[in-house]
Amino acid sequence: MSEKSKALKKVEEEKRLSEKIMTFIPGFKGYKEKELRREADKLIRNHLYEKLSEARSDLKESYQRLVDNRIIETWTAMDRLIAKFDRVSEKINHAFYGYSGFFDAIKIKEDRLDGLIKFDSDLLGSINETVGKAQKFKSEVADRKFTEAKTRIDELLKDIDRLEETFNRRKSAILDVMEE
Repeated sequence: MSEKSKALKKVEEEKRLSEKIMTFIPGFKGYKEKELRREADKLIRNHLYEKLSEARSDLKESYQRLVDNRIIETWTAMDRLIAKFDRVSEKINHAFYGYSGFFDAIKIKEDRLDGLIKFDSDLLGSINETVGKAQKFKSEVADRKFTEAKTRIDELLKDIDRLEETFNRRKSAILDVMEE
């Protein structure tokens, strides 16, 4: 039997086992659904983090080009912008999961977890817009178009501030899904 066949057989056996467990243990299906929602929340946030990290890398590359070309008036703002991108991306990366385990003191309302996942998904639109602006800025700097550099940096600073403000409201969304 090939390795592929063995792996497939093992997956099928485990699937059958979990289906058997679901028929015998009340509440197991709901537990599994919570696990899947928790994983979805984590995947969304990981994606958001990766997008912001890519934009941060673009900004660092742009910063280096601005320094190399001695565009001094942008240095302080670029340093602040990169630091904010780093802070916001780390906030997203280490944010509270939209889930609580069976024995946790704080319980999450199962039907409200989807709302938290939607909140995180909606952030993706804002992040994509900001990332697009960072990429455009990188392209302009690479083409040695420095006349709008300070304006672009200021726009990105406002965007990342709004994004952080929106993400900070996530805590309210989390509290909204918790049972009293």
